[in-house]
Formats: sequence, structure tokens, C-alpha cells
Amino acid sequence: MAPQANPPVCRIMDYGKFKFDAAQKAKESRRKSTSVGIKEMKYRPKIGPGDFETKTRQVGRFLGEGHKVKVTIMFRGREMSHPELGKRILDRVAEEVGAVAKVESAPKVDGRNMIMVLAPDRRSQAVAAKAKETSGEEHNGAVEAPAPAAEVTNGAVEAPMAATAAAEPNIGTDDGASAPATVAEQ
Repeated sequence: MAPQANPPVCRIMDYGKFKFDAAQKAKESRRKSTSVGIKEMKYRPKIGPGDFETKTRQVGRFLGEGHKVKVTIMFRGREMSHPELGKRILDRVAEEVGAVAKVESAPKVDGRNMIMVLAPDRRSQAVAAKAKETSGEEHNGAVEAPAPAAEVTNGAVEAPMAATAAAEPNIGTDDGASAPATVAEQ
């Protein structure tokens, strides 16, 4: 395969096999590539703390997967006269996921909605992954404490509590013969 050589050098090959190999390489590269989509999370100005935490956790998960996230605050009626409430919520979201994201477009009003776009921050994700990896290595090297063995006191052998509970089959049955004592009865 040297067209400039004298005489030109070429290779005789199976064209069908060449096309097949090219298609396989293209298929492999498509499989390895990740499609970066844009996800949207909608908030309200009067969102409760539990809903806020749940939605923000989802935003963090989307960013961790490499997607961009469009955060939308939807206003209704008189809420439009207080856009600072929506801005405060968007700022809280950006602060909560600041470790894995950066603000791509600042909050702006679009009709009855206020919109902000967050993009995954590759550098901070790499630092977080490295920190997680090092903490995982420390945890894997830790030695767990052995299970407690039976103790001998005053000549009697006492089994650990977990073994005792497993050895008594009638605890929790409705026969009433060996029901455990309540705190009030003790």
C-alpha cells in the first residue's frame, strides 16, 4: 500500500471482509459512545422540604450519569410577582449539586417559568471518584470483628444473644406459653 513507490505496491484483499470489519468497528465505537441527553426537573415555588430533597437527589443522579439537567420553576397566578422565590430555589439546587455540576446557563425568566441549565463538571466528578476509590480501598482492607463465642461464667455456658434467639423456636408464636416480657412487666 505505497502508491508513491516505484513500482506501486498494493495488497490484494477480500473486499467483503474489509466492509464487514469496517462495519464492526463502527458498531463498536457507537456502542462505547455515550449520548448526552438533557433531562428536566420541575420545581414549584412552594415546594416542601421532602420533595425538594427527592428532586435534588434525582438531579444529582442525572448529573452523575453525565446528562445535562434543565431545572424549571413553574409559577402560577400571583407567584409570578415573586420571582425571587424561584431564584432562591434554583440557587439552593445549584448549591446542593455544586460538587458534581456547574451552572451552564444562569437562571432566567421564560414566560411563566424560570429556567437554569446545569452541566456535569468532569473535573469535580473525577476528584469525587478518586476519593470514593481511596475510601473503598481503606474499607476493603479493614478486618471485621469475629462473632462472639459462648461465654463461661460460674460454670454455666451462655450463648450470645443472636444464637439464643435463633435457638428458641416458639418466640413470637401465639401460644402464650413463652411470650417475651414487655418493659412494663419487668
